[in-house]
Amino acid sequence: MKLLVLGEKGQLAQSLVERAAAAGGIEIRAFGRVAIDLEKPETVASAIEAERPDVIINTAAYTAVDAAEDEEAKAFAVNAVGAGEAARASAAAGAKFVHISTDYVFDGSGREARDETAATRPLGAYGRSKLAGEAAVREAYPGVLIVRTAWVYSPFGHNFARTMMNAAKQRDELRVVADQRGNPTSALDLADGLLAAARQGWDEGETLHLAGTGSASWAEFAEAIMDECRERGLPAARIVRIPTSDYPTPAERPLNSMLDSSRFQARFGFAMPDWRDSLGAVVERLAHR
Repeated sequence: MKLLVLGEKGQLAQSLVERAAAAGGIEIRAFGRVAIDLEKPETVASAIEAERPDVIINTAAYTAVDAAEDEEAKAFAVNAVGAGEAARASAAAGAKFVHISTDYVFDGSGREARDETAATRPLGAYGRSKLAGEAAVREAYPGVLIVRTAWVYSPFGHNFARTMMNAAKQRDELRVVADQRGNPTSALDLADGLLAAARQGWDEGETLHLAGTGSASWAEFAEAIMDECRERGLPAARIVRIPTSDYPTPAERPLNSMLDSSRFQARFGFAMPDWRDSLGAVVERLAHR
């Protein structure tokens, strides 16, 4: 299988490259903005046509949630217009197309994990751009597989686990929001699930959720990270739980980001590990970076 990943430097792209290499039997290439820039749709079709992959996974996105409030046009250019062009080029090349979306397409109301039938209502510009991207890729390529995920962390790039570990080197106490809840998701586990889907294939378009098993608040996630640090003799801070109102941001965050991934498991036979079982390995790798 020849797999093309859009978004070379991101957490998920790097995780896909690592996991594909370990799995074997997959020829994988990850393209960054030099080769394929979703802000420049003219770069998309020619690169995909030249590669002729079997499957394309679009991990490229504008993900600066707060900055998107002032740069909504840029967010839409990448997350909606560019994604749609990538899907269109994939259809023309006869390649399967996977598009990565987000829990931010929901408004965060309620207390239960959302399944794929839940009504979408994004709270901010980033979420609106990602929801528009879902619509754009469906229109361009009805056979697209859209996978929504949440709270991604990994040994790569900037993410919550790295931020907490770095902050603990500077401070003994960290204030972390305790009333937002979601599914911490290792990008390495997410990559395994996406590769399972790519190998098996699908016959018609679907939208599925894939996030870590089990839920946590940001504060509980931070406490688990600090516990892993203590076990390894690394700097660890005390976590002080605070409400969202004590940590204002330009973009409103959903209070409930929990996603139900049972349909993905039923469809592809892949179950995400409990997020706690994946955390230690990531902390170990981050400690040596």
